[in-house]
Amino acid sequence: MVQNLICTVGTSLFGNLTSLEKKYKDSPHLLKTEEKELVENYSSKNWIGVAKNLLKFPSSERICGAEINSITSMISLNYIPSGCRLFFCCSETDDGKAIGAILKNYYEAKKQEVKILEIKALQDRDPKKFRTYGLRNLAKEICKIIRSFSSSSCAINATGGYKAQIAIAVMLGQAIGVPVYYKHERFDEIILFPPMPVSLDFEVWMKASSMLFTLETSREPVLLEEYKEEWEERFESLVEPVEIDGKNYIELSATGQIFHDTFNERFKINQKELLPPSVKKEDKKEPKWEQSGHMRNYPEILKFMKSVTDEIPCVIHCYTYHFNPNLSSLTRFKSAPEGIEGIYSNGTYTVKFAVKTTAVEPSQINAVVTYLNRWLASK
Repeated sequence: MVQNLICTVGTSLFGNLTSLEKKYKDSPHLLKTEEKELVENYSSKNWIGVAKNLLKFPSSERICGAEINSITSMISLNYIPSGCRLFFCCSETDDGKAIGAILKNYYEAKKQEVKILEIKALQDRDPKKFRTYGLRNLAKEICKIIRSFSSSSCAINATGGYKAQIAIAVMLGQAIGVPVYYKHERFDEIILFPPMPVSLDFEVWMKASSMLFTLETSREPVLLEEYKEEWEERFESLVEPVEIDGKNYIELSATGQIFHDTFNERFKINQKELLPPSVKKEDKKEPKWEQSGHMRNYPEILKFMKSVTDEIPCVIHCYTYHFNPNLSSLTRFKSAPEGIEGIYSNGTYTVKFAVKTTAVEPSQINAVVTYLNRWLASK
């Protein structure tokens, strides 16, 4: 039973009200009393008044906007109960805030629980910011709501908003297995999108986990060069390429965010079955240094390897085998021909170390790498 409806929000309501306002100025005698009151409150930006006025109209009438029309259709078709909890994902714009206020007051007057979510960077002033951060933030917020409840209790209404916003909502819902509904203004009824004909690849996500966790937490683009050794063609749709001063960088794409959130949650639920056996405390070994005098000037390296050994159940021990005092890198873990490689950097030097675990199968190694990168991201 659907108890939570997540709605993308657009500005069709204001388009309708602007048209009515023009009609009011040109031919006021043609408007009904409730229409005149609606225009007056809209013109004065009295959003509570607008919400009260809209309650006087049938909720299926176009004047009420795409969000109210589509929710009404979903209720009439028994896709959702009339008392369903509503989450409205609004843009970070003045219109988005205003429409959010109207929807909140409208549905609270109907005794429904409503939450307005202002999606940061979801705006139409800066296309790059919209693409790189706005759509990713939308995906994050929708995933957060679904995780807070359950996929079986949620549905997505992808009727309102920018076309790209609707596309992301559809993609995310289908990836997670949440029903996605849409109502075009020319359709009499709302439609349910069919499930995705293909499944996403969990093994690909584990292989890409080092990159995905880094890109998710990074506030700046990351050099593509960092991932040249593990790069696969299948990763291309997960990132946005960026060229800065002649160098190739990457950022997490909205598709990558959906892919990452979907499998990160699945990994969290199933990690006990995916990971190799734990090591007994007495069988764990102290980390070892490479015979390098330079490296021993940085005690934080040994401290980091010890925390990896102590805090990750399946790690037996770590030992260093490479040190570059003049190279900066990203601290992370990855699969290597010899097994699992840890990379630690303070921004000036880089050290590489082997992570010995109880993993035997390639799938176990990928799972441990993923677990290590999740652990690192939580620090």
